[in-house]
Amino acid sequence: MNQAQDLSLVHKMVSEFFPEYTAAEAWEKYKLSDDQVEFFNENGYLHNIKILEEEQVGQLNEELAEITDPNHPRHHLFYEFHSNESEDPNATLFHSLGHWRVTNGFHDVLWSPAFLVAACQLLGGKAVRFWHDQLFCKPAHHGGVVAWHQDYSYWTRTTPMQHLTCWIGLDHATTDNGCLHYIPKSHKWNLLDKTSLAGDMDGLTKFLTEEQTKQYDKKVAIEMKKGHGSFHHPLMVHGSYENRSTISRRAFVLNVFADGTESNTNEELLKGVPIITKGNKMEGQFFPLLFDPKNT
Repeated sequence: MNQAQDLSLVHKMVSEFFPEYTAAEAWEKYKLSDDQVEFFNENGYLHNIKILEEEQVGQLNEELAEITDPNHPRHHLFYEFHSNESEDPNATLFHSLGHWRVTNGFHDVLWSPAFLVAACQLLGGKAVRFWHDQLFCKPAHHGGVVAWHQDYSYWTRTTPMQHLTCWIGLDHATTDNGCLHYIPKSHKWNLLDKTSLAGDMDGLTKFLTEEQTKQYDKKVAIEMKKGHGSFHHPLMVHGSYENRSTISRRAFVLNVFADGTESNTNEELLKGVPIITKGNKMEGQFFPLLFDPKNT
C-alpha cells in the first residue's frame, strides 16, 4: 500500500487483522448478555471485554512505536499529535488522534467484531458510526495523569448525545501503572464544566455537589489484561492516575456514536476535516458506518 495513502478513504478492513464474519455471525459469537447490558445501563460502564488476541496487541504495539516518530511519512494525517500533553514538567503523556488513517492495524481495529457488536448493543441497538480514535501512552516511572472528565464535555459539537467510548489496553492495566478509574453511576449526572485533560487530576471536583462528592469517593479502578476493553457512557466521569511503576501503560480509545448524529457547529469537527455545517448528519469519509444491526 502506498505509504502516503490516507486510510480514511477505505471503509473496510485493508488487511487480515480479523477473520471475516457476516454481521449475523459476529452478533451470534460476540453479543453481550442481558446482565452485561443491564450493568452498563445502571452503572455507566462495562469492562473486561476481550477485544484483541495477543498477536494483535503485538502488531499494534509495533505500529505504535513507528507512528510516535514525527518523521513518519503519514504524520500529517493525525488530527492531533502530542508527544507530551502532560502539564506536569516531571511527567509524560503521549496523546494522539487520527492514527486510524495511518497504519493498517489501527485502521482495521475499528472493524473488531467484539467491539462492534457490544457497541451496537450498548447504543440501544442503533447502527454504529465512527467518531474518532485516541492513543494514551504513559511510560514507566514518569507517566502523567488523565484528569477526571466526561467525554461529552469535549463533544458538544455533535448532537444528540448518543455516543460511546471503548478504552482498550495495549499493556496490562493496573492501579500501579495508571489504569482507568470510574465513578459508578456518574453517567446520571448532568454535563459538568470541561476541565484540562492532562492537568490537575482532581480539577473536576470543584464543580461537584455534596452528593456527587460522596459518589466520587466510591471510585473504582478498572484493572484489565492487555487486549481487553472497557466501554463507558459519554457522561461517565473517568480518569487515570500517574504511572510510577516499572512498566508502561499504553492504550487506545475508539469513540463512536449512533447513526443519525448531527454536527452542532459550523466550525471544524476535527483538524483538517471538511466542515459539516450545523444540523447536517455526521457521515462521509471521516465518519464511516461501522455496523448496522439491520444486516443481522
